[in-house]
Amino acid sequence: MAGGKRDKIKMTPDETASYLADNFKVQVATINKDGSPHLVTMFYALLDGKIAFTTYKSSQKVVNLRRNPGMTCLVEDGVEYNELRGAQLNGRGLVVEERDELLKVGRVVGSRMAGLPVPAIGEPIDPAIEAGIEQAMSKRVLVVMDPTEVVTWDHRKAG
Repeated sequence: MAGGKRDKIKMTPDETASYLADNFKVQVATINKDGSPHLVTMFYALLDGKIAFTTYKSSQKVVNLRRNPGMTCLVEDGVEYNELRGAQLNGRGLVVEERDELLKVGRVVGSRMAGLPVPAIGEPIDPAIEAGIEQAMSKRVLVVMDPTEVVTWDHRKAG
């Protein structure tokens, strides 16, 4: 794509932040031992403005990140070409085992997955639901995307 058109459809940093805040599914790519990509879709929340999700400690993506922290995240939407929007974040996937941070994201993602009202990060939730989320998080870790490069597009801007 020519630089002119590419620049025209690029999201501003504020547009990118808003876009990521308005979405909750991310495609996550890590690198398998043989160099091939491991690609999965995860529900996420923003933790201090960064994509964050919980996953099982023994999951393939965690095994991959512990060996090689390289990770790419893709959030995208749109059906017709002139509606396509997305943000590709390239960088490092940080595996975090700190329980308070894990629970902050677990409350948001767990509520969404259960079809319950989704709290803001750090917002308290119903104690009965909290107990279930705490139990569900016992075998999980938090993965936070630490981007070094962000590429965005919003074809709606092309007119």
